Amino acid sequence: MAAELTAHELIARHRPALDQALEAIRTRAYWSPHPEHPKAYGENGSLDAAAGKAAFDALLGSRLDLGQPGTDDWVGGEVSPYGIELGVSYPHADVDVLLAAMKAGQRAWRDAGAELRAVVCMEILKRISDRTHEFAHAVMHTSGQAFMMAFQAGGPHAQDRGLEAVTYAYAEQARTPDTAEWTKPQGKRDPLALTKQFTPVPRGIGLVIGCNTFPTWNGYPGLFASLATGNAVLVKPHPRAVLPLALTVQVAREVLAEAGFDANLVALAAERPGEGVAKALATRPEIRVIDYTGSTAFGDWLETHARQAQVYTEKAGVNTVVVDSTDDYKGMLSNLAFSLSLYSGQMCTTPQNLLIPRDGIRTDEGPKSYDEVTADLARAVDGLLGDDARANALLGAVVNPDVKARLEAAAGLGEVALASREVANPEFPGAVVRTPVIVKLDGAKPDDEAAYMSECFGPVSFAVAVDSAADAVELLRRTVREKGAMTVGAYTTDSEVEQAVQEVCLEEAAQLSLNLTGGVYVNQTAAFSDFHGSGGNPAANAALCDGAFVAGRFRVIEVRRPA
Repeated sequence: MAAELTAHELIARHRPALDQALEAIRTRAYWSPHPEHPKAYGENGSLDAAAGKAAFDALLGSRLDLGQPGTDDWVGGEVSPYGIELGVSYPHADVDVLLAAMKAGQRAWRDAGAELRAVVCMEILKRISDRTHEFAHAVMHTSGQAFMMAFQAGGPHAQDRGLEAVTYAYAEQARTPDTAEWTKPQGKRDPLALTKQFTPVPRGIGLVIGCNTFPTWNGYPGLFASLATGNAVLVKPHPRAVLPLALTVQVAREVLAEAGFDANLVALAAERPGEGVAKALATRPEIRVIDYTGSTAFGDWLETHARQAQVYTEKAGVNTVVVDSTDDYKGMLSNLAFSLSLYSGQMCTTPQNLLIPRDGIRTDEGPKSYDEVTADLARAVDGLLGDDARANALLGAVVNPDVKARLEAAAGLGEVALASREVANPEFPGAVVRTPVIVKLDGAKPDDEAAYMSECFGPVSFAVAVDSAADAVELLRRTVREKGAMTVGAYTTDSEVEQAVQEVCLEEAAQLSLNLTGGVYVNQTAAFSDFHGSGGNPAANAALCDGAFVAGRFRVIEVRRPA
């Protein structure tokens, strides 16, 4: 089809925002082009709340035909954690046919250059942004996030992370000029003169293996980093969270075609129940880049077996908070209570282990014993979630039966400081909603260590009694080194303890938040400013987003000619 979007039009439309994004990653200051508030949508072609809900409702029970080659079946079966059968069916691909078709368009996409690729990606993100209300319902009903979280994390925050990846991709490619005139003096002889041409060349086809809990937030960085660096991208969603990424693929294919490129540069690989296509795809020779978020076991498998590909993994860790002292006890408790409760603890950044000296801590309200701290934290969580309507808005729904089973088993691991309770959701009676459990463990007992040194994904936290702040710091070090951590938190008014915690995080490569008592939480990060993960400990081998996250997706190839 003829191009409907010219390069000139796309560059004029998106280059100003790209320049702002480049400045944002340079300064690390706050910036976002994507509004967080639902009422900001409804003008200039974007869907308002009612239109977005209607668009989502229209998807239910439908067949999402993406026009992909090699479609040999239709698959689906997603059931919302809120109890609704989505009934959407997706194309199942003959992989041999689809991968061959994806390779066909790569030459033109490579030759388009870094700037044009970046603004095409930005047009995709703009159209997704216009449908944020629709995407929010898709994220909510596949991940179990409450609507406002699905709207923000699955919408503007995910779009920010996608744009951040595009920005880093452009910056790394633009680091090398397109051409150079090279002259080397030769004394009395004529100088040597060459014209040199430099072209960023993609590795091949990128594979994005999506996750159940944050399909867009975790999926967009790899998708857009690979696409912006010239690679075609095959998106393999989690079987329980296909819809948000299928809609993303649909938008991407439309924009690519309108811009005069092959729509098959982005495609979907949905699977039959139990088919497990990720392993088969990950080891195919055509797949040269892999982005994965999920369990440590499969992440380790990918790193070991997908030898032909550059593999970026975000796996699991044991996130830890050192509680030594505070000059805002109520603020600390409130902040921790929110962090433990948000999305039922189903975030890779949620704190799990709270390391508290058994002799207690110093606070602005006087000394507090270990038992008092755990009891007060339990009351803070209870107070936060005491109203069912508020609890539903914060907790969302338990994403799958495995999380519920871990939650129920955790109560048998030690003394329960805060018992989990069921919360009814009147709007969605089929939703499984549970408040967090806090279990008291002893850092000196080997039996307890088996519990707190393992990741327990979900609304489960352990208040671990330690002998001193120094012991807490050493346990923190061992935890990050052996198990990894996406986040580390610490509360202390002691400069020596603060320095010790900071040194551990620098040496073991863990992202640290100190003394958070207000509206910023350890399990939230801001694109263009905060790094999500470090790539330097066992929890993840990549960070969102830095130069290393994009630089391995392409190589610069040089052609030299006599001047």
